Amino acid sequence: MVVGAGVGWLATAIGLRRAGWAVTVLERRAALKRYGTAFGIHPTAQTALDRLGAGDVLRARAVPYRNARIRRPDGKVLAALPLERIERRTGRPELIVSRPHLIDALLAELDRLGGAPIAYGRPLTDPAALCADLVVGADGINSVVRTAYFGTRSGPRPIGTVAWIGTAGFETGLYGETWGGGRFFGMTPVEPGRTNWYATVPADTTARDVRDAFADWHDPVPRVLAGTDPATWIRYEMRHLHPALPTFVADDRIALVGDAAHAMTPNLGQGAPLHDRPPPGPARRARRPAPRLTGAGVHARRGELRGDRRP
Repeated sequence: MVVGAGVGWLATAIGLRRAGWAVTVLERRAALKRYGTAFGIHPTAQTALDRLGAGDVLRARAVPYRNARIRRPDGKVLAALPLERIERRTGRPELIVSRPHLIDALLAELDRLGGAPIAYGRPLTDPAALCADLVVGADGINSVVRTAYFGTRSGPRPIGTVAWIGTAGFETGLYGETWGGGRFFGMTPVEPGRTNWYATVPADTTARDVRDAFADWHDPVPRVLAGTDPATWIRYEMRHLHPALPTFVADDRIALVGDAAHAMTPNLGQGAPLHDRPPPGPARRARRPAPRLTGAGVHARRGELRGDRRP
């Protein structure tokens, strides 16, 4: 029996299936959520995806991220992001991929391995009642599994900022982040003919306020916001997990992954890269023939977004 389905669960399930485990999932939502914009996939995460068997499919839909700069609101360049240096060191560029494409790539690999049954519309209320050799808590920043097995000392903490993300229907050709007082605006490629953008502003800001907050910033920031329908924007409160957990494993059969274990603010770029790792320690140590796994749901960075979707 499992709880949840998303990027973290998919990556974990693939790793466990490849290690010989039988995996079952319990997900509180009625269906798998495919909304979201883009994930940055670091070279280390690409290596992990190769180990999971999904690397080639991912690269077929991803685009390289290069020539990104940090700018002031007037457009003056302050610094360059070290993307090219990372590429020279690792031999691979940073990649950007649409979240739905990443979900599809992971689902295809999981199906190739025989799949994993998912029971949708099944919220977890009593983790202690789960009968499984291994329970993987991947149920996001509000993790029920974490609370049950690791207590309430570590929990979600708001940072007083709201993030908005969207996709513009044109390529800007100018990428990176622009930093201003209490605000910043970022743009990345995502696929041909489209630009992924994200903005942070003080809490309780409306879509109209967002446009006003960046109206006098350098081109193409106002143009990107003006050319994107607010009905398609995704809004969420930025939170992180605090204080940090000292361990992600309990009783040698409970493991946390993703936001359940180490939720960070999305602008740190550590959502999907930290999900795409090999199976948790207990699973690696016990490569037994097809035991039952109960994994617990996932809300990944910029995907199942720790917030609501509204203009």
